[in-house]
Amino acid sequence: MAETPNSTMAAPELAKPHSKTELFTTFSQMALKGFGGVLAVVQSDLVDRKRWMTQTQFVEEWSVAQIMPGPNVVNLCLMIGGRYFGVQGAMAALAGLICFPLLLVLGLAILFGGVSDSPYAQGALRGMGAVAAGLITATGLKLTNALPLNAMGLGACILFALMTFIGVGLLRLPLVWVLLGFGLLACGFAYYKLNQVALTNTKGPQS
Repeated sequence: MAETPNSTMAAPELAKPHSKTELFTTFSQMALKGFGGVLAVVQSDLVDRKRWMTQTQFVEEWSVAQIMPGPNVVNLCLMIGGRYFGVQGAMAALAGLICFPLLLVLGLAILFGGVSDSPYAQGALRGMGAVAAGLITATGLKLTNALPLNAMGLGACILFALMTFIGVGLLRLPLVWVLLGFGLLACGFAYYKLNQVALTNTKGPQS
């Protein structure tokens, strides 16, 4: 029997958290592993290890989490927890994300207070900063694999990213105005492209 297009292009089935306890423990593990930035750990665990979302879904939801007020990882964990278990799930994911790191940071702050002026401590902090920057850069490059699937197309995504970098990194424009300007422009262009695809799909069977 010949294969249908739907059978050959079917997306892999995704898993999901079975309980609020699993949400709590998963985000606790990610938080404890995420020294210097949780982005690399979150992407690896949610997409590759847990398979709670695809790479494309992660890019889309991470983008939403970044433009919302507050820490982006906190926003993402609230979105994921709320999707599966409502408000209780969101609170369970948030508790897992902050409880153990909070205790760890308080303990380290007490210990670090006595050695903060040491050249060894300062060197360790600079070294960890370089490693964190490398992890974030590597994860950002990895996430570009999902850009060709974006409704705007790869070229438009690169153009908006470049304009945003120039606006914030080089021209030092306020982030809120860059988001409002380029963000609204990108949303309008994406809406136009999606509308064009919808019109094409609607007219296709009739032609």
